Amino acid sequence: MLIASFCCRPVSGQQTRQANNILYYLHGEAAAITNNFSPEDISPDEWKKLRPEYYHQFIEMMGFSMDKIRTPPTVTLTGTVQEDGYKIEKFYYASSPGLYVPGNLYIPDGIQSPRPAVLYLCGHAHGQKAHYQAHARRLAELGFVVLIFDTLQFGEVWGHHWGPYNQGWFHWYSRGYNPAAVELWNAIRGLDYLSTRKEVDMDNIGVTGISGGGSQSWYMAAADPRIKAAAPVCGAGTLDSQVGERRIDGHCDCMMPNNGFQIGFQEIGALIAPRALLIAQSDQDELYGMASTRDFYQKLSDFYTQFEAGDNVSLVATPGGHSYHETSRKAIFSFFLHHLMGKNIPPQQLEDIESNPSKLLPEERLKVYGESPPDGDLTPVIQDHFIEMPSPPTITDEEDLKKLRRKVKDYLLTRTFGAFPKEPTALDGKKIYQTADLAPFGNSTFSFTSEKGWRLKLNVFYRKPPEEKHPLVIILRSPGEERWDSEGFAQKVAKGQNVAYLEVRGTGEVGWAPELNWHVRRAAAWTGRTIASMQVYDAFRALTFARTLPGVDPEKISIAARDGMTAIALYAAFLDEQCEEVILQNPPGTHDQPSPKSGRDFPLEMLNVLRITDLYQLPALISPTRVVFEGEVPEAFNWSREILEKTGRPPFTMPG
Repeated sequence: MLIASFCCRPVSGQQTRQANNILYYLHGEAAAITNNFSPEDISPDEWKKLRPEYYHQFIEMMGFSMDKIRTPPTVTLTGTVQEDGYKIEKFYYASSPGLYVPGNLYIPDGIQSPRPAVLYLCGHAHGQKAHYQAHARRLAELGFVVLIFDTLQFGEVWGHHWGPYNQGWFHWYSRGYNPAAVELWNAIRGLDYLSTRKEVDMDNIGVTGISGGGSQSWYMAAADPRIKAAAPVCGAGTLDSQVGERRIDGHCDCMMPNNGFQIGFQEIGALIAPRALLIAQSDQDELYGMASTRDFYQKLSDFYTQFEAGDNVSLVATPGGHSYHETSRKAIFSFFLHHLMGKNIPPQQLEDIESNPSKLLPEERLKVYGESPPDGDLTPVIQDHFIEMPSPPTITDEEDLKKLRRKVKDYLLTRTFGAFPKEPTALDGKKIYQTADLAPFGNSTFSFTSEKGWRLKLNVFYRKPPEEKHPLVIILRSPGEERWDSEGFAQKVAKGQNVAYLEVRGTGEVGWAPELNWHVRRAAAWTGRTIASMQVYDAFRALTFARTLPGVDPEKISIAARDGMTAIALYAAFLDEQCEEVILQNPPGTHDQPSPKSGRDFPLEMLNVLRITDLYQLPALISPTRVVFEGEVPEAFNWSREILEKTGRPPFTMPG
């Protein structure tokens, strides 16, 4: 049967193949973030207005507040080592209750008045403060007070720096947790401690480190205005290079914030300006492309020039891989002497670090703890405590539920789904083909554009005359499903109704090899989205498109899904606000669950979602859309059941 009211222009297979490529798409989105912010084109007056918002977004993505009242941390001294020209105090401090940070403070001998200080932030090497002691030692010999402390991983107490990276803890994204936040907070609290020391001149504070310590040097200088000079080493590159060249695959999870606001390193660098900044980068670094670093530096340099501070930013390029070089080390020493002490000593006139292991202290001499860390140390489990998850909201009446729905939607649209296109792409619906078979009134396959670069299909089986308006049930196909699985599901939940089958990104024709999932999940988060949030957008757009189709009653569209895809159905309905019914089979009750290390399960994570809601709350939030469970109702959903009963709304139901 022909449906003359709908456009029948075919879509070529070549057109589809050129789109629907997840790697190409993510690279394009990373490039858009990189190019979206051009600091060289922003005047100082404009930046004065823009900076507070960028700063707030950066700090929020890190997972804490700089506004809360802080007192100096509690410090416990455990020993002192006297060396030639300086001493090393061994101590630990409580960065937050239960989070203990073991550190060494290098103090030059004979201090008569406050001295400039440098925070040395360790990279991810075994031994941490012992491994990098030569840098702290040399800075102390030059007259600086130096604080160096362990990171979460590879120090005296091992925590987890690698969650999504090698543990399968992609639910960190849903929590809004990133180990970079803990490291940054520890550094800020370390500086709070230094502010109590009479030996330290708080008007002249520097920060430096390599690799993870390099990225942390960027973060610390951007976050804390007490930093006067920063010298990150092998710690920054543009996002398009990171994603497009897949350099992120070698990175720890801390090397980029959970990017709910879609910022790049340009914004972080701009937050440092016009304070002194030295970027040190090796030219054959596996983790950072030199070309991207040079481009990044040039943009920042132009930005600094507008502040009449062009001399405050510089780049030192060194030969080799992801490592220090004598040239970069001496340049950093000269840089700090100039900007923190007012001494102009060329790098070539300075001595390098001590590289002979026999002349350095053994790790045991620098250890802070004895047989064990302090009782109650949260370092190994800080990922479960650093960001406090909200308790289920208390709802007493209909007005409470309306307020909660508005609050959740506003939050999700800015922090979880913020990467949705600001202006939706035209749906550009087309009919690919139709048959007189497979359903009483035939089958038509349509295509539409969900988002630029993604052309999806909606396969409609007409069990009712298409000349009339009838209800439609959209079935979300699941990744990796067996043939006829969705059709069998439809027979249970949509008997006699018009049915459409949808493949969202990550499934069917718009899927990708399972072994890519690990990369895609991490790369997507760096660009401010997740696989699940992209799938939600696809399903949401499909609902809009379905209302334009012949034979469809636009007020009677339902969406049905199984297993992990039920989360996609619920959020799509929540955003759509017009679904008649959502049908769920075997839904998960929460986003807060880990994955296998390979990342080859259903990706439930959505950035920051657990800071505001969880899956079990969605049936109440989408009301008056009805929720039907095919099979048992997981216990977690009792919260929504109780809220619906309390507010007098129709409860969710079982089929039949």
